[in-house]
Amino acid sequence: MAEASVRPAVPADVEEIARIQRDTWRAAYRELLPEDVLAGLDNVDAMRELVEAGTATVHVAIEGEWTVGFCVVGPAPDSEVAEADGRLPEDAATTGLVATLLVEPRWGRRGHGGRLLAAGAETLRGLGATRGVSWVPEADGASLGFYHSAGWETDGVVRTLDAGGRPFREARVTGPTDLKLIIS
Repeated sequence: MAEASVRPAVPADVEEIARIQRDTWRAAYRELLPEDVLAGLDNVDAMRELVEAGTATVHVAIEGEWTVGFCVVGPAPDSEVAEADGRLPEDAATTGLVATLLVEPRWGRRGHGGRLLAAGAETLRGLGATRGVSWVPEADGASLGFYHSAGWETDGVVRTLDAGGRPFREARVTGPTDLKLIIS
């Protein structure tokens, strides 16, 4: 394997980040989302705003000369950490959000996801977060397994989004931000 690393995203990364999200969702969720939703994925402008405006922190995973994945983290809005009944947990103010963590499938199982989550958790700790949350498609066993292997667990809260007229269920995972990357 070529040298692998994670670094903060820069504006020149935006096109590749958007391509990774588009291609990964089209490959991983083709059974879960309608074709027209997948065909319409184009988030270059949204990614450019995240990277350039700094409203969240975006990390990219690099292997050799290739950008192979990315992670978006930041403070968690109350709506992301609320219990199913709408109550906020006591630690809501110290909970961060992993809004997106994707590694292009052809680069999977090489440690990139773990490096991205560790970098994101470090960023969240710097913002005062002791716990993180993320939303994962309920039917995405690979992503749920990844978070479980990092010590994050589903907490019983699910949400259903409208994906082009089709329900799309996500489970919330949560875990500590004091992750340590172990390289074996």
